[in-house]
Amino acid sequence: MKRSLKPTEGAESAPENGTSAKNRKKQKQKQPLKHYVWLYFMVMILCILVLLWLFQYFFLPRYYRAAKIREVIAAADSLINKFTSDDLHEYARQVTFNQNMYVLITDNDGHDVLIENNMGDYSFFSEDKNSNFGKTIYQFRQQLDEEENSYITKIARSDDFDRDEIFYCTAFTSGDGKYYLYAEAPIEPIDSTVNIIREQLIYISVILFELAFIVTVLISRRISSPIEDLTETAKEFGEGDYDVEFKAEGYKEIEELSIVLDDARNEVKKVTDLKKELIANVSHDLRTPLTMVKAYAEMIRDLSGDNPEKREKHCQIIIDEADRLSGLVNSILELSKLESGSQQLTKTSYSINEQIEDVLKRYTLMIEKDGYDISYDPDDDRSICADREKIGQVLYNFINNAINYTGDEKHIKIRQINKPGAVRIEVIDNGQGIPKDKLSEVFDRYYRGGKVKRETVGTGLGLSICQEILKKHGFAFGVQSEEGKGSTFWFEAKEAPSQPEAKKNTQTKQ
Repeated sequence: MKRSLKPTEGAESAPENGTSAKNRKKQKQKQPLKHYVWLYFMVMILCILVLLWLFQYFFLPRYYRAAKIREVIAAADSLINKFTSDDLHEYARQVTFNQNMYVLITDNDGHDVLIENNMGDYSFFSEDKNSNFGKTIYQFRQQLDEEENSYITKIARSDDFDRDEIFYCTAFTSGDGKYYLYAEAPIEPIDSTVNIIREQLIYISVILFELAFIVTVLISRRISSPIEDLTETAKEFGEGDYDVEFKAEGYKEIEELSIVLDDARNEVKKVTDLKKELIANVSHDLRTPLTMVKAYAEMIRDLSGDNPEKREKHCQIIIDEADRLSGLVNSILELSKLESGSQQLTKTSYSINEQIEDVLKRYTLMIEKDGYDISYDPDDDRSICADREKIGQVLYNFINNAINYTGDEKHIKIRQINKPGAVRIEVIDNGQGIPKDKLSEVFDRYYRGGKVKRETVGTGLGLSICQEILKKHGFAFGVQSEEGKGSTFWFEAKEAPSQPEAKKNTQTKQ
């Protein structure tokens, strides 16, 4: 005999358990939220400090030089704008004093129009003009004309100043003549200023880092604390404590989350309680017919096996109880199919009046035998577009529910109310009614009212099946009730389009 080696179920599940254990271990190794918040804030502060140090150590001298060049150009432009004014010399004297500059304006022939020197003997242009008759100045002018630029800017080292200087040359026209403007300004040394700033930056960095550390710790705790509280509460809830309350304060999102979790807890608690009730109801409804089936089967075996009349009577009881069991199981299966969406609707157009009358014919025996008064108040006949079998099931369940809960008068009324584009069907009983706090639970699949007339009341699945059917149709439905005055269950079916309109829609689609 050959044997094939196949992994057993235990062998297959072992790696999965090992993998899940590893995943849980990895999850436990992850850092808490407050650590991430602290880390992100500290990284941000470090980036800011790095940028400050970069600008102070590497870009400050360059930035200062560029700013000084812009000041010289701006001063030259202001002099050009004031060239034709009467107070040009006074304005030039003020500008050169403020900017510590040398300014020379000549005409096209090289004759001096304006000279203002606030640099004294340290001015290179002034020395060039006195000793070399403006050789360097002429070279600037010649370069400006050859390159056809609007201005020339150069930076050179001054031996007298032992510092860099800015040299600027530009041409402009005024009236019928062409003029040249030359400007010279020293770039003041900023080494001492930079050193002071850098020294202050060290203290600022230390203070800022310490403050950032404290602030980030406080913020991270503030953010993570309500989440940790919710997590602890959720653990208790996961362990089966449905009386916990999700309370978290701090910021809007956490408060909204706690409200949502509270609502979810209430729903889970309600479903759990209803499931327990369902199990009790189903167990009771199953136990009774099973007990009777067993008892009458034993009676047939022991007592009535040779008596045809008793045997037939006992067998009929067994059949009836088996039918009850079958109906219970079918209701549970049908509700499961409706909720899973596996059951499709077959919609047709048909008369709602005709359907209600057909349904009421099946209650003739109950009306004659048990004295029920079931009346129908119709409106003008309308056709609706729906699954006839499913809507019929809704009508049966509504009427059966009214029979179960109607009062001693045993009066039940079905009313039709035509609306624009819809037909409203109401099933009214004169029972004890439903408390206001229970109205929202009537259509729950495990709900069953307490006060009923008959002994066998089912599992409470009828109205839940109605709810699923009406939802799949997209029909509005609901219940109105007042304690001591009865209840009204209703739904509104959409009216089927008329024949001409249906043809028109078909042609439009084509």
